[in-house]
Amino acid sequence: MDIRNIIKNGVEIALVDSSEILINDTQSALDLMATIRYQTGADRFVLNKSVIDENFFDLRTGLAGEILQKFINYQVKAAIVGDFSNYSSKSLRDFIYESNKGKDIFFLPNEEQAIERLSKI
Repeated sequence: MDIRNIIKNGVEIALVDSSEILINDTQSALDLMATIRYQTGADRFVLNKSVIDENFFDLRTGLAGEILQKFINYQVKAAIVGDFSNYSSKSLRDFIYESNKGKDIFFLPNEEQAIERLSKI
């Protein structure tokens, strides 16, 4: 795992890159959040969707709700980047739409848009 720290508009944002899955349950999400804070001090970060287990994107598992609630409880703001168009679930599309209207969790197509969004909130 590689964590780069950038500053945009005076806001610290951690960019997390990995070739392996980093989040496969609630505990691994908490561990990642703690690692990012410890290594960078940032409470905002960008993850590629490839580092998240596919069960996250099946809302019936409850994994997305559990993990994102932990992020909110610990006052973390996160952007998950990637192509979400291949998911056919209406409930997931609605979930992504509603998340993007908020101020804590975003699902965006690329890192540039994620950095822009996280630096303005």
